[in-house]
Amino acid sequence: MTKKYIEKILDASVYDVAIETPLERSKMLSKRLDNLVLFKREDMQSVFSFKLRGAYNCIHQLSRHKKLKGVIAASAGNHAQGVALSAERLGIKATIVMPRTTPDIKVKAVRSYGAKVVLTGDAYDDAYQHAMELSKKLKLEFIHPYDNEDVIAGQGTIGVEILRQYSEDIDAVFVPVGGGGLIAGVGTYIKHLRPNTKIIGVEPDDAPCMAEAFKHKRRVILDHVGIFADGVAVKQVGKETFRLARMCVDEVICVNTDEICAAIKDIFDDTRAIVEPAGALAVAGIKKYIEREAISGKTFVAINSGANMNFDRLRHVAERAELGEQKEALFAVTIPEKPGSFRTFCKTIGRHSITEFNYRYSDDKDAQVFAGIRLSDGMVERQALLDKLKGKGYPVLDMTDNEMAKMHVRHLVGGRISGLENERLYRFEFPERPGALLGFLTSIGKRWNISLFHYRNHGAAYGRVLVGLQIPLKERKKLASYLDELGYPYWEETDNPAYALFLAG
Repeated sequence: MTKKYIEKILDASVYDVAIETPLERSKMLSKRLDNLVLFKREDMQSVFSFKLRGAYNCIHQLSRHKKLKGVIAASAGNHAQGVALSAERLGIKATIVMPRTTPDIKVKAVRSYGAKVVLTGDAYDDAYQHAMELSKKLKLEFIHPYDNEDVIAGQGTIGVEILRQYSEDIDAVFVPVGGGGLIAGVGTYIKHLRPNTKIIGVEPDDAPCMAEAFKHKRRVILDHVGIFADGVAVKQVGKETFRLARMCVDEVICVNTDEICAAIKDIFDDTRAIVEPAGALAVAGIKKYIEREAISGKTFVAINSGANMNFDRLRHVAERAELGEQKEALFAVTIPEKPGSFRTFCKTIGRHSITEFNYRYSDDKDAQVFAGIRLSDGMVERQALLDKLKGKGYPVLDMTDNEMAKMHVRHLVGGRISGLENERLYRFEFPERPGALLGFLTSIGKRWNISLFHYRNHGAAYGRVLVGLQIPLKERKKLASYLDELGYPYWEETDNPAYALFLAG
């Protein structure tokens, strides 16, 4: 079976649309990590992603009859552009079904290649179902984004290039994982020629479909996937990709949003290129692997898989990169409510820069301060500063890893309200489309009083909302049932210590 794939990879037709991307040494990151890190620059493709390799190879292999009928695909981004460009180059009609939440810049990019765009649903699964219906109705060939032998073979050409471009030993190749097409193709080829080279997949910790499949030794369907790294936001790996991955992948590493943002900054510092979150997964995985193994002098390859970044997301990336690099700590500190307290607090912090200081009067005894503090030595310095503040008698809570605090509270500190009864706090994600916020407010607010509301959207397909609702005890079961029926992913945050310190009555 492996021999079949090696032959398919070597015979794959990709270079009518793709270029052989450079394998570049990361000077700054290599020096900092004391290991040689090489970037495989798939972000430099004409559609700013590796996806056109598999799409073109798959379409090129179709029979003349199927080509005449046309092709169809479901995608919110990179695969859509790959299919549209490939179809244009081969003179084939293409229909791309995309969720209505797809950013306009991506819709325009697909249309620019002459493809027909159909917008439907709020998520990829909706688009996929509609595309399958149209495929049967119109007899169009469906081009799967990952679970297809020719797509896998097309992505595998990246492995061919890596081994041709770097003839010395490679200790590990780190590959972003969504549905698994990229790692199946690259891993199969490299493991065949260099069995001692590790193939390591990297996924967001809120979309670990391959990691969970490895853990359970079978494919699983995730209940919910995070949407920050939307290029790999897949609920279930492909059947064929998982079969191949089990034979060639050594392990899968999961990284969080802050680590991804830090990796985006690392790549920018070295290349001045801005990759999308999925495109930075491999670098984030390398950093986590090196820290875990405490190794030096090794050679690692990161596949920078794409650069289709929405401009609006950059503010969120910059905000979280400092946390991901462990260059900022977020503390909730209680200081006396009297003149000179802030000056004394700053003296205790010493030469550390304060990146933000959020406070509003609450009572005449204590003041709750939300403080961001610059670090130069990561976790060690963070713990030392925490111990120093506690040693000086300050009640302090480390909120650096508190998602609600990072996403909402730091922008919302404004003092607590007395006399507020029965408030419960919830965090939601809902599809970002015209009228969605109003619809969400109308749906929630017509049943219970909204006592707190904070909304954030960082250019993704989903908005983030923090909501306080006044819910009498006897109605809490009714609320739980209602929220489940509403269908939006949600988390109750009433017991979050950041709420108690800064927002609760």
